[in-house]
Amino acid sequence: MTGLLDTNVALYLLGGRLATPLPAGDYAISVITEMELLAWPSLTAQEEQRVREFLQQLTVCELTASIRTRAVALRKRHNVKLPDAVVCATAMELNVELWTNDKTLTKVPGLKCRAADLIRPE
Repeated sequence: MTGLLDTNVALYLLGGRLATPLPAGDYAISVITEMELLAWPSLTAQEEQRVREFLQQLTVCELTASIRTRAVALRKRHNVKLPDAVVCATAMELNVELWTNDKTLTKVPGLKCRAADLIRPE
């Protein structure tokens, strides 16, 4: 497994906003990210189909007992939002980098993070 994609990086990929491609490899997402992508309020049927095709290229990590336990501990110790704690715990359990541009997550002790390079607006 090459890395875990946070929701913001998944959205950047889908929106063509990456300045440089992610390194080749196999990527995963948390079930939380899957749900966030599919539950976007203004998602059209065509966009939903595109998201579903994107998701088929990734491994979706379900909530195991160890991920749940770690997420609860992260939430309690570091005051991160529960969905973020689940995503962080998933990356930590998989022992992979979390691709995220969320600066608050980069401060979680023990979490390896990597930011995506974005195309700058003109």
